[in-house]
Amino acid sequence: MRALSDDIYKQFSDFLEVQCGIVLGANKQYLVKSRLIPLMTQFSIESLSDLIHQSMSYKNRALRTAVIDAMTTNETLWFRDKYPFELLAKKIYPEILEKKKSIKLWSAASSSGQEAYSIAMTSLEYQKQKAMLGMSVQIVGTDISNTMLEQCKNGTYDTLALSRGLSDERKRQFFNAVNDGSGKFQVKPEVKKLTSFRNYNLLDSYAGLGKFDIIFCRNVLIYFSSEVKSKILNQFASALNPGGYLILGASESLTGLTDKFDMVRCNPGIVYKLKS
Repeated sequence: MRALSDDIYKQFSDFLEVQCGIVLGANKQYLVKSRLIPLMTQFSIESLSDLIHQSMSYKNRALRTAVIDAMTTNETLWFRDKYPFELLAKKIYPEILEKKKSIKLWSAASSSGQEAYSIAMTSLEYQKQKAMLGMSVQIVGTDISNTMLEQCKNGTYDTLALSRGLSDERKRQFFNAVNDGSGKFQVKPEVKKLTSFRNYNLLDSYAGLGKFDIIFCRNVLIYFSSEVKSKILNQFASALNPGGYLILGASESLTGLTDKFDMVRCNPGIVYKLKS
């Protein structure tokens, strides 16, 4: 039986919010079912209700991890919305590089790695264009899903994934074909070496990550309650170096959540700069 009662849905929604801050809201049973039904066969569990009950206990850690992975996995694009990456090259990098030669970025909730690798490609293009031989870039990608992190670290993508936002020129410049007949491509070593990936929950302390000059957290806050959003944003402020930048999704705003950033209107787009 694959039905999901209101009571079980409410319990699972509360569990998911406590574990990773995600707020499902009302009437999202269809989303839970579509994400979790495939796990029933994988774990030989006959009902969706049993699968959810078992995932909320601490007895089956593998199931618990798989359920959280399934519920937190989101699709992403290469160079999503374009303007954040243009702003890196046109505004933010030149500003930071006036003061120092090293730049550290955080791609928070990095999903399958497209954002972090898009930043890396932008950085390599900037270095080449400006002949910035002494420029050092470090990109830290984090996600709560171990499945996504494995893909990030591997850096291998099929033709469908590569077709979403990646130009043919960048594909030629930054990827090598995988010689196994799969038709997949892997990011080149010079792209990979700018990045590192690790498991991190945005509800945890960020002290272990160090300080950043730029934080990307795009199209992530929409899944959290206002209280959790505020906590995350204030922790981002503490994780940024003086004058650091926060880049959110196009539909996301800081209004009423934190007073630690100044909004900077660009053409196009908006970024947020840590108040001095």
